[in-house]
Amino acid sequence: MRIRPAAKTDAAALAALSIEVWVGTYLRRGVNSFFGEFVLSEFTQGKFEAIIDAGHDLLVVSDNQDGIDGFIRLADGRDAPVDGLSDLEIVTFYVQPSHHGKGIGSALLDVATDYCRGKGRNSIWLTTNSENKPAIDFYIAKGFKQVGTTDFRIADQCYPNHVLSLDVTAQV
Repeated sequence: MRIRPAAKTDAAALAALSIEVWVGTYLRRGVNSFFGEFVLSEFTQGKFEAIIDAGHDLLVVSDNQDGIDGFIRLADGRDAPVDGLSDLEIVTFYVQPSHHGKGIGSALLDVATDYCRGKGRNSIWLTTNSENKPAIDFYIAKGFKQVGTTDFRIADQCYPNHVLSLDVTAQV
């Protein structure tokens, strides 16, 4: 495992990995047109290229001899859906399912907490689908606390999400 900043040449792999993780996590009973259109419009090579080109977000990948197996993306200046949280959000945190349990998620999270401390923030937050028990269990094991709920919206549909926060001062 090698942890490194994402490069523009990673954009296609990031899009493919995002599709794999999102579809595998949330679409357990089949893929309809509504979700198919969302996934194919949201997770594109072009969008990842634009994120990397803009340079505003921290985007770090884990790769092995065959390619990218996980990534984390942090955005600064984000309004949290719950009062009292920092403005530093983990926007996306995906590890390829076949690589779960290998320490990739922990290594990527370490980069995120170091970045958070380097920015002078005491905490970092994220949202995750309320039904995504494996992710929630991982976050709780890493010290995150559920601090509220929000909705993830796709068009006119809403899906409940947990809002989780990590006090990075306790992680030193």
